[in-house]
Amino acid sequence: MPDMEDVPEYGPVMGVAVPQANTTVEPEMQALLGTGHTLLTARMTSSSPDSRQRLIDYFDNLGSHLTQFDVAPLQVAGFACTGSSYLVGPDEEAARLQVISTACAYPVLSAARSIKRALDVLGARRIALISPYPAWLSDAGKSYWRSCGLTLASSTGLPAELLDTRNIYKLRTTAVMAIFDGLDIEDCDAVLMSGTGMPSLRLIAQRALPVPVLSSNLCLAWDMQSVVQADRPASTLLRDMLSPLAAWRQPMGSSS
Repeated sequence: MPDMEDVPEYGPVMGVAVPQANTTVEPEMQALLGTGHTLLTARMTSSSPDSRQRLIDYFDNLGSHLTQFDVAPLQVAGFACTGSSYLVGPDEEAARLQVISTACAYPVLSAARSIKRALDVLGARRIALISPYPAWLSDAGKSYWRSCGLTLASSTGLPAELLDTRNIYKLRTTAVMAIFDGLDIEDCDAVLMSGTGMPSLRLIAQRALPVPVLSSNLCLAWDMQSVVQADRPASTLLRDMLSPLAAWRQPMGSSS
């Protein structure tokens, strides 16, 4: 007689929708979630050569992209594209995600909203922001966070000649650290490294700072985990993920 337990062999199933050329989400989410979870990914595609239009297409077609999971028993899915959220704004984002979650019959979380929830748990209102985008998208991101009631204590980003959002995928930790060093963290409650395509875990693992350092992927992984482990307080899960002793930090000891 086959084993027909409700929980799949390798643990509760989570899904994540990833921009088509993003090479960072899967390895960082796997590291953050560790064993005991089954992580499935769906690639979001757009044929537009325009960066802004691609981000719009990803959100417009998110529900369709999630059908790639077919009958997989997902408990939660994540939308791993902060740039799309920045363009629609927090109110429209929330409304869209509610509709998609209802249609899918499981919660669909966005990286941007997961960041906001993590900041709320930490009681952080003033943030220092790393925004590795072209100016038009960085501006949209700053407006998004201000609309959420946050104060930007400082911000830094990439050179102005970065015109295509896909260039974030070329970043390595050494370059991210150089950007990070240009950030003023003296008067903030937390540092936010925005962008699911920017590598963040090695920097977070290697830098000891007096305030929490959050990234898009770290917050999304935590928020998805809080759905699956609903019996544990979300604040405890976040504290464990940010802990210097967190298991995910161990393979992140050397930069590249």
